[in-house]
Amino acid sequence: MGTRSTIALEFADGTVEQVYCHWDGYLDHNGTILAKHYSDPFVLRDLIDLGGFSSLRETVEATAETAYTQRGEDLRINKFKDIQDYRENVYSEEYDYILCPRNDKAQWFVRSYATEGNWIPLEMAFSQQSVSEDN
Repeated sequence: MGTRSTIALEFADGTVEQVYCHWDGYLDHNGTILAKHYSDPFVLRDLIDLGGFSSLRETVEATAETAYTQRGEDLRINKFKDIQDYRENVYSEEYDYILCPRNDKAQWFVRSYATEGNWIPLEMAFSQQSVSEDN
């Protein structure tokens, strides 16, 4: 059974694009890979340009092997006019990730059942997960 997720990017002009990932959406997999390998908005844009995919990998090229377009399916890129449109109409899964420009730096945010549906910085989600695992 897959742990589905979405991955989104808020562009400098305020628009947002989002794609779907079927497998391993949880923090220890997709969250970690996104934080380590996709914190550069230009690299993330290349990932999103693939459209939806089955499995997130450490490089765009490796992830492309799992892209739905490889099977002849649609790109599956959801586009939103701004962050408000995204928040109101987001295609939500078990984990939703978005990279946003904040204070001249790109920052990851996540929303899941563990965050009670609230968007929190990805670093905070990792910290909360560590604390709950220690208890």
